[in-house]
Amino acid sequence: MAITKEKVEELSEIARRIRRHIIEMTAEAGSGHPGGSLSCTDILVTLYFHVMKVDPKNPNWPERDRFVLSKGHAAPALYAVLAEKGYFPTEELKTLRKIDSMLQGHPDMKNTPGVDMTTGSLGQGLSSANGMAIAGKLDGKDYRVYVLLGDGELEEGQVWEAAMAAAHYKLDNLTAFVDHNGLQIDGPITQVMSPEIIQEKFRAFGWHVIDVDGHDFEEIAGAIEEAKNIKGRPTVIVAKTVKGKGVPYMENQVDWHGKAPSREQAEEALKSLI
Repeated sequence: MAITKEKVEELSEIARRIRRHIIEMTAEAGSGHPGGSLSCTDILVTLYFHVMKVDPKNPNWPERDRFVLSKGHAAPALYAVLAEKGYFPTEELKTLRKIDSMLQGHPDMKNTPGVDMTTGSLGQGLSSANGMAIAGKLDGKDYRVYVLLGDGELEEGQVWEAAMAAAHYKLDNLTAFVDHNGLQIDGPITQVMSPEIIQEKFRAFGWHVIDVDGHDFEEIAGAIEEAKNIKGRPTVIVAKTVKGKGVPYMENQVDWHGKAPSREQAEEALKSLI
């Protein structure tokens, strides 16, 4: 699926709105995870507004492509994308993390339209995506399954069991993204419990590996198209990203992993996203 200059401009504008939503939502809630939500925004925008076969009017459409946000703390990005796509009104975003809101701190498939899997306990999303991909093959469906993992999340052992299983079952209908921003809540991933070299590890587990700039829509779209043409094994797209992308004072700052901006800080951030 080639991507035109006009489409890139459209996706860029959507991503700008998504980032504004993330700042406004977390500031209103007084809690949340803006850093990793901002870093994965361009990946989600490419998937939902250029690639994935979905129907916001029929969220449980059996033929739809599936998406699993394994790094569930980046829920603000997913919620903003779903709202902009039309799954629910954007006004709902203001209820993030509020009592009785359908937009809890981590995605809940039972309460939020468009969420395909409840996530939040890190390391489990790839296993869920494997199940969806296996089901698709058993049922003779042509839908594809996408899953987004954090690079710090790769420190979880279950991820690698799932990686081994995906290759064993030749899940070529599965594409994983790694949001490789280099930072987790306790600091740089290389200092906490380094999962590097990420690409070589996935290759060793039998995956097809693609490297991209996680903020370049053409590269992301091209990698997804390449993944569709790989047969007999799953693909992982390792996306080099910037934590806090789009907000200068948040970029590459670990402090913004799980801290919401104040009202004043939010106003400053929004000025960068005009």
